[in-house]
Amino acid sequence: MASSSNTTKLLLLLIATAAATAAARDFSIVGYSSDDLTSTDKLIDLFESWMEKHSKIYESIEEKIQRFEIFKDNLFHIDDTNKKATNYWLGLNEFADLTHDEFKNNYLGLRPSPVMEIRPSSVTGHTVSVDEEVEGGGIPKAVDWRKKGAVTAVKNQGSCGSCWAFSTVAAVEGINQIVTGNLTALSEQELIDCDTAYNSGCNGGLMDYAFSYIASSGGLHKEEDYPYVMEEGTCEMTKAADAAVVTITGYKDVPANNEQALLKALAGQPLSVAIDASGRDFQFYSGGVFDGHCGTSLDHGVAAVGYGSGGKGLDYVIVKNSWGPKWGEKGFIRMKRNTGKPEGMCGLYKMASYPTKSK
Repeated sequence: MASSSNTTKLLLLLIATAAATAAARDFSIVGYSSDDLTSTDKLIDLFESWMEKHSKIYESIEEKIQRFEIFKDNLFHIDDTNKKATNYWLGLNEFADLTHDEFKNNYLGLRPSPVMEIRPSSVTGHTVSVDEEVEGGGIPKAVDWRKKGAVTAVKNQGSCGSCWAFSTVAAVEGINQIVTGNLTALSEQELIDCDTAYNSGCNGGLMDYAFSYIASSGGLHKEEDYPYVMEEGTCEMTKAADAAVVTITGYKDVPANNEQALLKALAGQPLSVAIDASGRDFQFYSGGVFDGHCGTSLDHGVAAVGYGSGGKGLDYVIVKNSWGPKWGEKGFIRMKRNTGKPEGMCGLYKMASYPTKSK
């Protein structure tokens, strides 16, 4: 394998022309000066320091050069966005060497088939489509279930499209804590391996089907008893047969495209929600109230764990993601509400649901 100095020389040759063009532009980025983005040496140093920070190792010089070019393109996008956006900002994270297509293919996992797009209208023993969520009573001005002890630490789905399982588990962990007082981290892997009638493991799934599975199968094991391995495996419930499980009685769907219904439900417990996370800014979101470009074609399962206001009309919903604690605001994102769009920011109000549990 070539030495680090040889790698650097090759990188210098590749970016010499691009650096000349970049020098004419006025770059700036959160955490770095404009000089860092117009200097050939500093661009390389920035890439090398990013590699070290995120423990990135490439198998060949060619791969390193390729990833550097992708890194640089992402860096320029981050910079351009931060010049325009006023309420949120982007930053370099562990995904900075991935093209956006690579990122979407690896980290988005709500990929419903045409059958899955029709949410279950009736499941024996379960209640769905509860329009009463909008009836009666006011709601608090702000709610944060993290402060109430109903949200476990941010988890990381890795390169497995299992976001639906993480969304489901976050909601079940929440209602279990509210009812029992115990915050217990539960097993996403059990859902990936065992809930296969309608859901598809690392190839996507739907939270309602997962709630139905948990209610009908007798409960979900603890994460420590059935740990996550970031890939599909054989259902091994028997190995944890004697371990404690967390049960639910069913689930409810929040009326679609209704912000007040969602907030009322969210005032009572964390929710599973689906969003369109395919926009490039999601890949590098670093902080603030997100109000950037996104569609409403749902492709990612997350959990709503609160709502509040940042002033100046920046009302938001607090969303727990499953891309690890280094992404966003320690693994969370605040998504703007009161947008005037019935479906909400990135389709946030289109498909929300939550588990029920007897007290």
